[in-house]
Amino acid sequence: MQCTAEEIAQKDRLEEVYQRSQTATMLSIERAVCGCDYGGSSWTTHRQADDISAALEINPDSVLLELGAGSGWPALQIVKSTGCRATLVDMPESGLQIAEQRALKDGISDRIATVSADAARLPFEDCSFDLVSHSDLLCCLIEKSSVLSSCRRVIRQGGRMAFTVISIAPDLDPKAYRRAIENGPEFIETDTGYNDLLDITGWEIIKRENISLAFAESVMRQLEADELFVEGLKTLFSADEISARLADWRSKLSAIQDGLLRREYFVAVAR
Repeated sequence: MQCTAEEIAQKDRLEEVYQRSQTATMLSIERAVCGCDYGGSSWTTHRQADDISAALEINPDSVLLELGAGSGWPALQIVKSTGCRATLVDMPESGLQIAEQRALKDGISDRIATVSADAARLPFEDCSFDLVSHSDLLCCLIEKSSVLSSCRRVIRQGGRMAFTVISIAPDLDPKAYRRAIENGPEFIETDTGYNDLLDITGWEIIKRENISLAFAESVMRQLEADELFVEGLKTLFSADEISARLADWRSKLSAIQDGLLRREYFVAVAR
């Protein structure tokens, strides 16, 4: 499994994030922001998780692959609400262990499997899955095209993929572009747009929706929740870290509101 130094550092940071996400304070913040309490690492809200489930047309016989699954959101909610089976894939093992514990608590552990693997090199046979989903994953990985190709290989022809992704708005001047990078996920940059990436990796887009307004609303809720639960945050972070965290949320919100960052929702069919 080949990873860059930057990706290894990102994985190590996520291991810490997932462990911290299970504290009472962080779960309270997550409920305020996304309406769930799994310790999720994406901006997917409860309503958006329901939209993904509907778009994939999931039924109890479906076999779902969730990439970047982390601690189980939204895959475990989808399994719980539809009765399907799912395989959760991610590299930080701490997140997957949390997902396994949550699945056991929710009484759905017999319907899920977890695999620590690289999304660009999935360790599954061709056409192993009916459906695939991922939330804000591609903007956090370097090998975007390889991930989409890997998804296409392991899903059956005609199977659906639903995902959200954060990207840089087109046609920005250099100053605005730098500001977008500073406020976006670590590997947000891409030389090829997602429409073209999907096309060249064997996918046909059937839905593309700009959900940037909802993204801005989520970041606003995040800022408000951090301020509300600041006493709890003091047990997890230093005063300087909390100040930097709040400043980051304000800067991100400003970048979204100024049209520099956008979050989109795609549904595609495997050709």
